[in-house]
Amino acid sequence: MSGQPSDDAAAVEESLRQPEAFARLYDQYAKDIHRYAMRRIGAEAADDVTSETFLVAFRARSRFNASAVGARPWLYGIAAKLIGRRRRSEIRMLRAYARTGSDPVVESWVEHADNRVVAQGVQQQLAGALAELSAGDRHVLLLVAWAEFTYQEVADALGIPLGTVRSRLNRARRKLRTALGADPALVVDAMEVARNG
Repeated sequence: MSGQPSDDAAAVEESLRQPEAFARLYDQYAKDIHRYAMRRIGAEAADDVTSETFLVAFRARSRFNASAVGARPWLYGIAAKLIGRRRRSEIRMLRAYARTGSDPVVESWVEHADNRVVAQGVQQQLAGALAELSAGDRHVLLLVAWAEFTYQEVADALGIPLGTVRSRLNRARRKLRTALGADPALVVDAMEVARNG
């Protein structure tokens, strides 16, 4: 999932002298960043966001906090900001999922027919509910659900206080429960789709 913090810091430090050392971070995290961006804004835009994330990180590497828990939150924070600039694309994609019930990313990851049926039943409502969240609430919720970040990693990634992470996540979950009809089974299924999809 993530490299050792000391390995990440060493790669960044070494890249200041030998720029090609930064490729270790790319090798470690690019697939995960791309998968996360693809879930948020689609495959084509995810390619751009992934490239831009590492370009921005490379240019800002001298400001990397070597005492941080690793490069993962830093890189996801950059990606989240870039995705935020493409907010309209994300909203359009989520609304398309809500209308059609078809999420090619989820479909490619769901292995069993039973899971696919459950996912399709919940997916439309979930996508519509996600589209209605504020950008800040959506960033927090999806970093927790899709990137499997801890609250502290979300705070580090987005540069916000831990209490703000908790309140945004609570608000996002409450809005999802309301949008999904507050049926506990449906909410659990929706969160599983969000987490595993």
